[in-house]
Amino acid sequence: MSEKTCDVVGCDKEAVKTVARKKAEKIFSLKGKGTKVHLCKEHYKEFKKKTKKDRELERIGWV
Repeated sequence: MSEKTCDVVGCDKEAVKTVARKKAEKIFSLKGKGTKVHLCKEHYKEFKKKTKKDRELERIGWV
């Protein structure tokens, strides 16, 4: 099995998480196509910080 690499332009680190492409496009410049994006640990941490408010609002709608 081949190791996945981070889909952010300029990053070649090993990917640890996968997120929806539409959400990641708001924050990063991405390489490749598809519906999912692989992110390394550092970019995933940045993704979580920048989408925190959006995720909180999403969870409010679940109730």
